[in-house]
Amino acid sequence: MFSTPLTHQQTRLLETLESKIPKSVPERHVLQARLKRYLPELLEGLAVYQPTQTQLEQLLKIMVTHHKARKPSLRLLDLERLLAPDWFERPETIAYVAYTERFAGNLKGVLEKVPYLESMHIKYLHLMPFLQPRPAPHDGGYAVQNYREVRSDLGTIEDLEHLTEALHQRGISLCCDLVLNHVALEHEWATKARGGDKKYQNYFYMYPDRTMPDQLEQHLPEVFPDFAPGNFTFDQASKTWVWTTFNAWQWDLNWSNFEVFLEFADVILWLSNKGIDIFRLDAIAFIWKRLGTNCQNLPEVHQITQALRSVARIVAPAVLFKAEAIVPPNDLIHYLGRGQHFGKVSDTAYHNSLMVQLWSSLASKDTRLMSHALRQFPKKPSNTAWNTYLRCHDDIGWAISDLDASAVGLDGYAHRRFLSDFYAGYFKGTFAKGLVFQENPKTHDRRISGSAASLAGLELALEQSDPRQVELSVQRLLMTHAVVFSFGGIPLLYMGDELALLNDHSFLENPEMSMDNRWVHRPAMPWEVLARLEQPVSLQERAQAQVQAGMKKLIEARVQTPQLHAAIESTVLESPNAHVFVFERLHPTGRLLCVFNFSDTAQVLPMWWLGTSQAIDQISQQPVRIESGGLWLAAYQYLWLLEK
Repeated sequence: MFSTPLTHQQTRLLETLESKIPKSVPERHVLQARLKRYLPELLEGLAVYQPTQTQLEQLLKIMVTHHKARKPSLRLLDLERLLAPDWFERPETIAYVAYTERFAGNLKGVLEKVPYLESMHIKYLHLMPFLQPRPAPHDGGYAVQNYREVRSDLGTIEDLEHLTEALHQRGISLCCDLVLNHVALEHEWATKARGGDKKYQNYFYMYPDRTMPDQLEQHLPEVFPDFAPGNFTFDQASKTWVWTTFNAWQWDLNWSNFEVFLEFADVILWLSNKGIDIFRLDAIAFIWKRLGTNCQNLPEVHQITQALRSVARIVAPAVLFKAEAIVPPNDLIHYLGRGQHFGKVSDTAYHNSLMVQLWSSLASKDTRLMSHALRQFPKKPSNTAWNTYLRCHDDIGWAISDLDASAVGLDGYAHRRFLSDFYAGYFKGTFAKGLVFQENPKTHDRRISGSAASLAGLELALEQSDPRQVELSVQRLLMTHAVVFSFGGIPLLYMGDELALLNDHSFLENPEMSMDNRWVHRPAMPWEVLARLEQPVSLQERAQAQVQAGMKKLIEARVQTPQLHAAIESTVLESPNAHVFVFERLHPTGRLLCVFNFSDTAQVLPMWWLGTSQAIDQISQQPVRIESGGLWLAAYQYLWLLEK
């Protein structure tokens, strides 16, 4: 986060490296200045490798090559973001997450839909995996065969460049999934390794027999126990056992090999020069391996991330890193930086805990567990931002710790089982319609698939033609998104949630998708519905129109509320009413108090606790009077209160 002075030894190294930069390089002085600024952070991160001067010169050559190739428009963007380093932390930064083909067919189609994104004030577009994967099955695109090609059905690299240029002209950044832990079996590196090339065999973990895999397996969890049990696969071509954490056709990379680091430094800078603004570092928690551990969240992961970030800062400082680390809070905070890495690793990370606690509180109608768990969360560096969300493309795993559960009188195992039952539709009286994903018979862990609207009760309410339950499901969707939009960070709006799209079971008809029920919450965007919502007729259309209007109101309110700048942390308050979740955001322009009723009945907060009698609700822009009895909240009501 803070610039570190160069030591005498580093100064001498800098002089040596600078002498290797050809004098013909454009803006050579700019590259030198950034190299001087980030060299200490780079070397600190690279300490995991103890690189030789020759290896550092190899890395410098990669950086010089991409610095020379960077377009003037991107150089200007670098300058603008260096002058406004909080550009991604501002309240107007709202993200939209979509599969390219599901949203608009292909990259050219996305370009045609940019006005739709602008209508929702979107400043950050995350298109799910669009780099070339292996033929199906490919884990939804996360088994990458070529990092330098776009999926052929989505377009070309030229189409990608045209899209990023158009997005930049409208102030929208593009996020790309960069899979770090593994490549597809068909990737060039794996193909050469299977053919016996020793250089590329060192890019992977390949063992002649089961001796080492058996020792490692004693501590390794299974990610996909249903269809990919175990963590090693026998490869017939090379006659070796290969480390394959996720699937037999996804080969784990050996990040202890400096050559692998160089390959990804090159890929990141190459894609940055195509206009990519944000890299979602997929499966980053898994990249470092050590015998006797679960091979997740090891310290070397953060050193490597810091080194990669330093490389990007030197050549393409407009670029951000987003950590895809769905891990416990005390592990998660390290992806934004703790100790010597404070504010020097990823710029953003998923707030998985907030997402899980939102669904937990909806099911239980009790916010005490959420309030307690979030109050324990470590503080993040002020130059970083959480990614807050209600739904994403993935399943929901019930990451609720036994310690947090016991602190509020719950049994962690029983509560997690209750949540699985509730959202799978098994629990008596549930409003949810989800699907169990990857039940582990050893641990009894069960994750859940399902769209936000179906999990929030809309699908069941429509089946029962119950207007009251439809209204409550709409309020659940809007209330939980009101938390996501105000808790702090960059809110991620998952495609279709703005239209309350339901579960889509058509994936069962597609052989490439039928084995993975996460596709139930990855529907195609029904553009024809948008026109009908202007004059909704059916009960479902009226519900969708309500959600759409409510989402737009939330977005418009967020953009106009300076208290929602991501540098400011939310302070979760201990609510006197277990059904009501409350947090405050303290900003120089005034205190914002955010209040949410997680119950389907009216609730009250006492006036003595609120400490104010008059406020403005930032969402409705209406005054809120707090009578002597307190602040009464209707079912699932939400308020962003700015004191008068």
